[in-house]
Amino acid sequence: MTSRLDPYRAKRRKGRTPEPLPADEPEPGPGERFVIHEHHARRLHWDVRLERDGVLVSFAVPKGLPAEPGTVRLAVHTEDHPLDYATFSGEIPKGEYGAGRMTIWDSGSYETVKWSDREVSVVLHGERVHGRYVFFRSRGEDDDGWNVIRSDPPDDPERTALPRSLKPMLAVAGTLPEDDAAFGYEFKWDGVRALARVEGGRATLFSRRGDDISGTYPELRALGEQLGTTEVWLDGEIVAVRDGRPSFSALQSRMQAGEQRARRLARQVPVTYLVFDLLHLDGHSCLDLPYRQRRDLLDRLELGGEHWQVPPWFRGGGSAVVTAAAEQELEGVVAKRLDSPYRAGERSSAWLKITDLLTIEVVIGGWRPGEGRRADTFGSLMLGVPHADGLHYVGQVGTGFDDDSLRALTSRLHRLERRTSPFTTPLPRDRATGARWVSPKLVGEVAFKAWTDDGRLRAPAWRGLRPDRVPEELIR
Repeated sequence: MTSRLDPYRAKRRKGRTPEPLPADEPEPGPGERFVIHEHHARRLHWDVRLERDGVLVSFAVPKGLPAEPGTVRLAVHTEDHPLDYATFSGEIPKGEYGAGRMTIWDSGSYETVKWSDREVSVVLHGERVHGRYVFFRSRGEDDDGWNVIRSDPPDDPERTALPRSLKPMLAVAGTLPEDDAAFGYEFKWDGVRALARVEGGRATLFSRRGDDISGTYPELRALGEQLGTTEVWLDGEIVAVRDGRPSFSALQSRMQAGEQRARRLARQVPVTYLVFDLLHLDGHSCLDLPYRQRRDLLDRLELGGEHWQVPPWFRGGGSAVVTAAAEQELEGVVAKRLDSPYRAGERSSAWLKITDLLTIEVVIGGWRPGEGRRADTFGSLMLGVPHADGLHYVGQVGTGFDDDSLRALTSRLHRLERRTSPFTTPLPRDRATGARWVSPKLVGEVAFKAWTDDGRLRAPAWRGLRPDRVPEELIR
């Protein structure tokens, strides 16, 4: 005689898993309990289990139950579980079915609105979940593919959906403010800006210009698993550490890697995501909150992992923070007004970059052939800054390149070659002679000591390409 629990028993081995394996046949009960397990298996998901006819009817929901009405999420109908599973939590050993950590995320009672082979409509009354949810078949009669939707208004009428996209707020160059107590201070990190959108336990990373860079930094995907069902937008900096401090040059190989190479580089040159702002939290925008409140909310999330952390910030005491940054050989300090809202996509004087290191993003307009050991590459790059009337020449840079960057950049320059200069301002004759011109499509970053009287960079040194930027964004 077959049993509804036979598929469950067939997938588990007694003595090899701590999960309950009852020998008795299920007996119908009141059918009023539900439990939701957070299951850290190969991919994080949530198992919604409803007591029915002596078993727990189970649905695996990869992104968890939707909080907003009308949002449809995938649900997979899995094997029925024994009633004992309603109180189970523990670690399913590696090699066993469903291996991974299983914890109770929520539990409570439910009311049945409709129950059929194609639709299950219930009202859940738990500690974390309240509301009416409808599970419905998404494909054929014999398929396990279902969907789930919330069909009543959320408990919080002011709740808003997580935005699909956001742009970072930008700082301006400045000096220590006189009203020190009105500012908070953070260290300035030598990396690449990134926003993180986390929904349903999945983290998606976006560059400053809005490109999805999740595949470039695969080690950061687990950030979503730590946050679980918490829905957020985060702002921060991705850094690679060399000799105990962030190194922009070390980050170069990571910034330009495709997904396959990125997985290999994640072991060789791991990155860390330093989170310093919170833009949206569980259905509520944080953009209009003052900086100090956003930082307090961020600290309460208690984010911390092998590849992400929330660095400290300081209320007042700017001169001491600047001194500490110099002693640690960090790039500098960012001062942020404590009462300032987050102005997405804008550059604001409410945020001040304070640093002795002058850097600028430039466009490569040409190159001069190298000599000696660099005869097969280039000797220097011809640099420009875009203006409304075209690309203005600002000098050339020949230092700061390692062998890998020389080879990789030379290959890209050859593919962009053109016959005429892209610069709209005149070049010194000795610089133009023998130069090879390229289409102005590559953006890089250089450090320099000062500007000369004729608008050139003094003593520039190459820091690396900026694949997250395009020339049009630099127009002055």
